[in-house]
Amino acid sequence: MSEAIPLRVLLVDDEAGFTDVLAKRLRRRGLAVEVAQSGAEGLRLLRERDFDAAVCDLKMVDMDGIEVLKVFRKMVPAMPVIMLTGHGSEEAAKDGMQAGAADYLLKPCDIDELLAKLAAAVAKAKVGPA
Repeated sequence: MSEAIPLRVLLVDDEAGFTDVLAKRLRRRGLAVEVAQSGAEGLRLLRERDFDAAVCDLKMVDMDGIEVLKVFRKMVPAMPVIMLTGHGSEEAAKDGMQAGAADYLLKPCDIDELLAKLAAAVAKAKVGPA
């Protein structure tokens, strides 16, 4: 029996406390997680490594999450990106969906819901566009 290759996830969010906790929880569930504390760092990591999916905050200090999403879509068109948004920013999250996000979640997000959305987005990306 071969070991399953862990899902490689890029987590982009400028709230260090949030990313620390979320990354730990995802790693405990068997995912390989890299954390970027800014949009620019997220872009640099994506240039250097391969990821199966990304989770990106909508509101960051250095770059808007939609900008990051658009660049990710140009760099790796098949990689699903799930947007995270604070309460009350659902309109912006819907803009993210129009810009090519696979899905979105409100923060703080439920870990099981995030895992389910990641798994579904990655499975859909592997099958290709409908």
